Amino acid sequence: MPDPEAQTETKSLPAPEFAAASQPSYARTLFLGPEGLRAGWGFAFYVAMFVPLRDVGVSLAASSHLAVLWTSLLEEFAVLTAAIIPALVLMRVEHRPWSAYGLPAQRAFGKAFWVGAVWGFAGVSVLVFAMYEFHGFNFGHVILRADRVLKFGLFWAFMFLVVGLAEEFAFRGYTVFTLTRGIQFWPAAFAMSILFGLVHLQNEGEQWTGALAAAAIGLFFCLTLRRTGTLWFAVGFHAAWDWGESFFYSVPDSGMRSPGHLLSSSLHGPAWLTGGSVGPEGSALCFVVIALTWAAFSWRYPRAVYPAPEAHALPATAGSSSLRSSE
Repeated sequence: MPDPEAQTETKSLPAPEFAAASQPSYARTLFLGPEGLRAGWGFAFYVAMFVPLRDVGVSLAASSHLAVLWTSLLEEFAVLTAAIIPALVLMRVEHRPWSAYGLPAQRAFGKAFWVGAVWGFAGVSVLVFAMYEFHGFNFGHVILRADRVLKFGLFWAFMFLVVGLAEEFAFRGYTVFTLTRGIQFWPAAFAMSILFGLVHLQNEGEQWTGALAAAAIGLFFCLTLRRTGTLWFAVGFHAAWDWGESFFYSVPDSGMRSPGHLLSSSLHGPAWLTGGSVGPEGSALCFVVIALTWAAFSWRYPRAVYPAPEAHALPATAGSSSLRSSE
């Protein structure tokens, strides 16, 4: 016969606890990976924010009823703002430092920027003088009054600084950093450089030779990012190249000739030499200059320092991302 006391003790024993398997939510799995927000989503979110912000900003600038040059400057500021805002938002989502995206504030306008500016002006000067030696370029004479040389020189220097910042960050800042997390650096560099070249086809007077040169220059800028660790060299190079081409040597830049240029210079000869409507960037000599610049830079800066491994590591304080699942 069963013992009543034994039955009582058996009934009073606590039931065993079984821990339910904890599975991440679907949203977490879809959007988050080992390094936080997945690279593809980060890139898509950046583009989805950048394009409408740029379009709205440029439209507002165009409707400002200011003089043409000031309107152009406002439009470039709009592009720069549109490039920065999505990165600031995603920086908070990804819990990464701003410096990871290529423009560390502590190195702003430091040595790398000024060295890049020297390289950029030297590069476009070599190109123009080579065209001169082949009888495809004539310097003409100074057409600005003395009081306007400084005025327009400074204006275009500032304009192309904004252009350099906007285009370098939009095409090689957050975008290259994020694509590198997904497909490695050089595939990301090639993809964004091709896009950089294609965007230039929107310029009036641009042709496929100029777009190809822009892509090649963009790829060189990716090399400078790889070897210096930041975009500051590229920003300086970009700004000085455009300033030298548009203002100092007064030739078309990607199909556009800037008002307020210094010289009455002219291009004459076959399109393969002069670049035709594109200007020197459409010349076959431009590709020679890019190749020589690439070789010289590779010799001067032989070691890859970007991206730093810690920049891709998931921050310990992030918990992964702001896109947390409720557990």
